[in-house]
Amino acid sequence: GMLEKELIELAKNIQMTKTEGQTIEVKAATVDCPKNLYDTLSSFSNQDQGGIVVFGLDEKQDFLATGVYDVQDLQKTVTEQCNQMHPPVRAVFTHAIFNGVNICSAEIPSVDYILRPCYYSGLGKYKGSYLRVGDADIPMTDYELYKYEAYKEHTHDDERPIEKVIPGTLKTEEINNFILKAKIDKPLFSSLDDNTIKEMLSITNKGLPTLSTVLNFCVYPQGYFPQLCITAISVPGLSIGDTGADSERFTYNKRIEGTISQMLDEAIAFCTRSMKTKTIINPKTGKREDKDEYPIKAIREIIINALIHRDYSSFTEGTPIQICFFSNRLEIHSPGGLYGKMTVEELGKTRPDIRNPALARMCELLMQTENRYSGIPTIIKEMKEAGLREPVFENRINEFVVTLYNDSIPVNKVLSDNDIIDYCKEPRSRKEIADFLGIDTVYYVMDKYINPLLQKDLLKMTYPDKPKSKKQKYYSSY
Repeated sequence: GMLEKELIELAKNIQMTKTEGQTIEVKAATVDCPKNLYDTLSSFSNQDQGGIVVFGLDEKQDFLATGVYDVQDLQKTVTEQCNQMHPPVRAVFTHAIFNGVNICSAEIPSVDYILRPCYYSGLGKYKGSYLRVGDADIPMTDYELYKYEAYKEHTHDDERPIEKVIPGTLKTEEINNFILKAKIDKPLFSSLDDNTIKEMLSITNKGLPTLSTVLNFCVYPQGYFPQLCITAISVPGLSIGDTGADSERFTYNKRIEGTISQMLDEAIAFCTRSMKTKTIINPKTGKREDKDEYPIKAIREIIINALIHRDYSSFTEGTPIQICFFSNRLEIHSPGGLYGKMTVEELGKTRPDIRNPALARMCELLMQTENRYSGIPTIIKEMKEAGLREPVFENRINEFVVTLYNDSIPVNKVLSDNDIIDYCKEPRSRKEIADFLGIDTVYYVMDKYINPLLQKDLLKMTYPDKPKSKKQKYYSSY
């Protein structure tokens, strides 16, 4: 648990920023213990970083330190609520005197991924499970609950049997060629009968074609699954809704269909058409060369990852992969988010669990894709060699998004806290600071840059009594 002085410092930061957050919840507890902490206990337990509940500050009174009614009874009552969670929550308490009154914190540890969701037993899993979004506790959807169950039960949706496949719509010759490739140098495997081989290769499941087979060998997969495709747009601006010189909303707008390999090829062709090309002089050869806006190898890896590793469950089969070109960036959205325990920080560094192992194996043989976890390092390497900013990877609640920016960062310019502080000698808005950093997600900028500087007292707010004001600006305190 934290030290007393750390709790006091946390209370000061909360009063300064006048806000809760992804890992901080504030409760008054002046008269008695809050009756229902279950939502917060669940949401903090279900996120990797856990969370801290601070008792004794009153949000309704501008986070004034009002104190807790009885520290010992508070801890006992909170522990009782923790024991009503499944699995039980083991809070760690810290007590301190702050501004002349007692305050108390309860640190809520993260529950291991395999034990999630943590929920209030009185309501059950489907009504008592929560996620933390910003400073709010949000009930989990059926899909979010399914993701935990699918991971625990090793359910792979790419292997599910598809009953409605019409005879003659699968490319039998290509399936046979695939089987021949799989048999090469495997004499014992080759000796098995065809039906057994098809089951072992996940071509069939209990005699029915699998989803992987439909996606790779059907003459028209979208006839069965209309939204298992790619939608691709090119926008003449920074966001959807911006228009060009002739009031056009899209420079290109394409629905990409077909098998996995066909969609990959067509998506690459779309990206090639949508990218700007500039002519440069090679400093080594002195010759003129064309340079793509983004490295095509990086784009290919992102699209392959989206096609192979997206969520193919019934919850997301109505959501296509999205490719979005904007004037300053390229975004590729993959339905479902990261699989299992994997975090953004671990991408390309640790071996992940595979969401769609049958599909990954098929594509490895059919398309010569590498299933060796090299995709993310390749994307980063290609962007660096092109002199462009590092790609941004975001694991959102129900999707995984990769963003490539088309502006280069000067080699000698590394943005740091001091750069932001210097920039804010004149009061700046959230959006101005985000633009300065070259980041489009304002919430991310608040969480990663502005709030930490506020907590260190290196930035101040122009409206400290209204931290969420639309007119809020930030200025350096030095």
